Amino acid sequence: MRINQAMVDEMELLAKFPRASHMQGIKVHSDADEAMRDAAQRLYEKGITDSPDGGYLTDLGLDLVNHLDTLHSALSC
Repeated sequence: MRINQAMVDEMELLAKFPRASHMQGIKVHSDADEAMRDAAQRLYEKGITDSPDGGYLTDLGLDLVNHLDTLHSALSC
């Protein structure tokens, strides 16, 4: 299994979502880095977020953020 740059960009964007409340989202502005705008679009197309410019996490997105937190915690030891 290989992790490519697009996946890294998507994980970095997922890591920016607030953890305190599921009622908070993010907005990727039109002047943001192209890689982040593209990552936001891909996350939306995969059903991970509810908007192509960030928005809120779907149920799948919430699960992925929890897995991302676990992965980060395990690799940070």
